[in-house]
Amino acid sequence: MSSLTQLTPAQRTARDVWTSGNYPEVAEQLIRAFGPTLVDELRIGPGQQVLDVACGAGNVAIPAAIAGAEVTGLDIAPALLNQGAVNAWAAEVDVTWVEGDAEALPFDDASFDVVTSAVGVMFCSSHKKAAAELVRVCRPGGAIGLINWTPEGLIGSMFPVLAPFMPAPPAGAKPGSLWGTEAYVSELLGDGVDELYSERRHVLFEGLAPDAFVDLMRVNYGPVLRVFERLADDRARADELDAALRRYVRGCNQGEPGRPRLESEYQLTLARRR
Repeated sequence: MSSLTQLTPAQRTARDVWTSGNYPEVAEQLIRAFGPTLVDELRIGPGQQVLDVACGAGNVAIPAAIAGAEVTGLDIAPALLNQGAVNAWAAEVDVTWVEGDAEALPFDDASFDVVTSAVGVMFCSSHKKAAAELVRVCRPGGAIGLINWTPEGLIGSMFPVLAPFMPAPPAGAKPGSLWGTEAYVSELLGDGVDELYSERRHVLFEGLAPDAFVDLMRVNYGPVLRVFERLADDRARADELDAALRRYVRGCNQGEPGRPRLESEYQLTLARRR
């Protein structure tokens, strides 16, 4: 099911970025725990209508369906939704997959008991629009649950490493990692919610040495892959970026020789719709 007819330039860019590489592989290796975390924290279960926004290939949607909820997953990238359908079939659960824009959700007001997003809406170009939509489609008394990378964590701090090799962002654009700060998310969600709770946690990237992490991101993670694609005709700059990323990630290694330990900080945000 698609709610998109003619894509805007911003929508086309978002689709291209997240279709590049193999985001499901990144999600499997790095954020597999985020779905069960949100299901547990929000106490998702039978009888609930759940919407997962910027759902990717079902990292949250499928665990929510396994818990017994009636789940809809929305994403702007059809390839991710197709993979999500395959994953849901393998898990023997039903999920409704919708192609759409997180900044203009194709659902009526107050349609869902629970609205979630795990490192998804933080990448929307308009933070205000995306946040307003999360609140709008959630029923009064319903729950909103978010997981976002913090500015200080490994992933959040990786984007400033990429920035010198990218075009200047549009005027007024704000970094997505701001969604990983309590004050900013509280301001975004505004008076539409109460009982807002935020907690910073860490996710361990098990079994990944720094260089293996960079290799994974270069080949599979759209935001990184697309920067290297832009530098395809400038080998020196591409090598410079590769060296900068490897230097940065090696500096984040908290392990010992032969026993690497990479982890990234994220913020869990839970709120109740007024």
